[in-house]
Amino acid sequence: MFKNLFKNTPEGEIQEVNLDEAKMPQHVAIIMDGNGRWAQKRGLPRVAGHKRGMEVVKDITKASSDLGIKVLTLYAFSTENWKRSEKEVSFLMDLPVKFFNTFVPDLVENNVKVNVMGYTEYLPEKTQKAVHDAIEQTKDNTGMILNFALNYGARAEIVTGVKKIAQKVVDHELSIDEINEDTVSKSLMTESVAPYNNPDLLIRTSGEERISNFLLWQLAYSELVFTDKLWPEYQPADLVENIYEFQQRDRRFGGVKEGKNK
Repeated sequence: MFKNLFKNTPEGEIQEVNLDEAKMPQHVAIIMDGNGRWAQKRGLPRVAGHKRGMEVVKDITKASSDLGIKVLTLYAFSTENWKRSEKEVSFLMDLPVKFFNTFVPDLVENNVKVNVMGYTEYLPEKTQKAVHDAIEQTKDNTGMILNFALNYGARAEIVTGVKKIAQKVVDHELSIDEINEDTVSKSLMTESVAPYNNPDLLIRTSGEERISNFLLWQLAYSELVFTDKLWPEYQPADLVENIYEFQQRDRRFGGVKEGKNK
C-alpha cells in the first residue's frame, strides 16, 4: 500500500487515502483541457493558461513517477489545434522549448524518459530540436516514460497505420489473412511505449466528457474519468483521487468475473 497520499473531497478538504499498489494503472493518459478558460476567468490572455499548465505538467509528471506509473501520456497539441489563432499556436510551439530547457535536469534526476508521438516533422524547427534534444538527453533513463502526443490525431494515426500495413501486403511481407488486432496495434504510434500501448486510465480535465480524437483504438477498454478541474488547477491530490476512483472500478474487458453478475 502507498502511504501518506491525499485526495480532494467534494467539500474542498484534503483527505488521506491509501492506493492499492496491486491495482495501480500502468499507463495513464490525460487530456489537459481548460487552460484558456482558466485564463479568461481571471481576465488574462489564453496564453497565460498555457504557461500555468506547463507548470502543472511538471508537478503531475513527478507525482506520476513517484506513484510508480509506467507511462504518462499527455495530449499536448492536436492536429486540429492548428485552427487556433496564429499568436496562440506560436506560443504553444514555444512551450516545448521552454519546458524541456527547464525540466530536463529534473527528468534525468527522476529517471524519467521522454517519448513523443505525432507528426513532429510538421512542427517548427526549434520545436523539433527541443523534442529531439529531450529524447536524446533522457534516452538512458529506465523509469517512467513521459509520452507527449504532439501534433497528434487518432484518425490520422489510424490512416497512417493502415497505409503501413497495406504497404507490407503490397511488398509481400504480410498476407491479408495475417492482419489481426496485434498487427494494427503495432502499426500505431503507441508501439513506441510497448508493452504499455493501451492506457488503463484516461483522465480529462475541465468538465468536458469526450475524447476529442485521442487514442481512438487504444482506449477501447480504458477506464474514463472526467473531472471538473481546469488543467491549471489540477494537483497531485487530484491525480490520486482519480486513480482512487479507477481502483474502485470492476474491469472485466467484456467478460464476466466468476461470482459476479453482468
